[in-house]
Amino acid sequence: MLSSRRKPAMYRRSGSGSCWLLGFLPWKCSLFQLFFVALLLGFLSLCWLQLSCSGDVAQSQRSEAIMPQKPCLFEPLPQLPDDPSWGPHRLAVLVPFRERFEELLAFVPHMHNFLNRKKIRHHIFILNQVDHYRFNRASLINVGFLESGNDTDYIAMHDVDLLPLNEELDYSFPAAGPFHVASPELHPLYHYSTYVGGILLLTKQHYQMCNGMSNRFWGWGREDDEFYRRIKGAGLQLFRPLGIRSGYKTFQHLHDPAWRKRDQKRIASQKQEQFKVDRSGGLTNLQYRVESRTPLSVAGAPCTILNILLECDSSETPWCTFG
Repeated sequence: MLSSRRKPAMYRRSGSGSCWLLGFLPWKCSLFQLFFVALLLGFLSLCWLQLSCSGDVAQSQRSEAIMPQKPCLFEPLPQLPDDPSWGPHRLAVLVPFRERFEELLAFVPHMHNFLNRKKIRHHIFILNQVDHYRFNRASLINVGFLESGNDTDYIAMHDVDLLPLNEELDYSFPAAGPFHVASPELHPLYHYSTYVGGILLLTKQHYQMCNGMSNRFWGWGREDDEFYRRIKGAGLQLFRPLGIRSGYKTFQHLHDPAWRKRDQKRIASQKQEQFKVDRSGGLTNLQYRVESRTPLSVAGAPCTILNILLECDSSETPWCTFG
């Protein structure tokens, strides 16, 4: 079909002996010849258009390749009430996360309201692992520590499925040493003496002294046990709650093992390696990229979602994938 912007070719009636193509080319022509010329002009127009567009696309691609990607910048955390009774410290609640949205919807508003009642300045960071490797809770906490910025001076390593119910639980600045909120006497599931999982508070200085957590633990479990050895190796004293009488009802545990299975598989030499102390790994060899950083409000409670791509050295930890 001819373009509406193109004028039709002009020619005289048959029998006149000649025709004027486009008003200035006199030809002895027939309808068949005019049809052939029109096809030829149309083909040449399409070729010119294709070459022009190809040049524009190539130039656009070169421009995109030259332009550097914008880094994921730190954003200032929301301002909290300027009230001296809230204290000078600010807590970064670090929540390792992957595909547990129903627990997240309960966790964020519960923790925000709980900490507000205790006048704890805080911000919640959801550390969402979006790569295709097995879940790595320890590496996500390392990322959260580095990405929480200078607005916070201590962290809570906090499971998304564990909600504090007792208002007497202490979430204040642990100046004396790491404070294990979910102690073995209170946690609904884990009761061995060296357990430091669930909820653990540390100053950023103390976490740095431990070189963070080991990045070698892909899948579920054992990273907390290794971190207990790091705490002791750094010469830090571990503290736990006193005077809490609610026992195993101190927390609500949201996890349903029948519906959401934990990744407890042990692949290759992982079974032997999981009991070793990682003396060199941690914050110093962490490899990751933050894909996006998104402020979010859940039922009026603010948090920040970090979409995180972890990296795995398969020569060091071949169990980071199921393959």
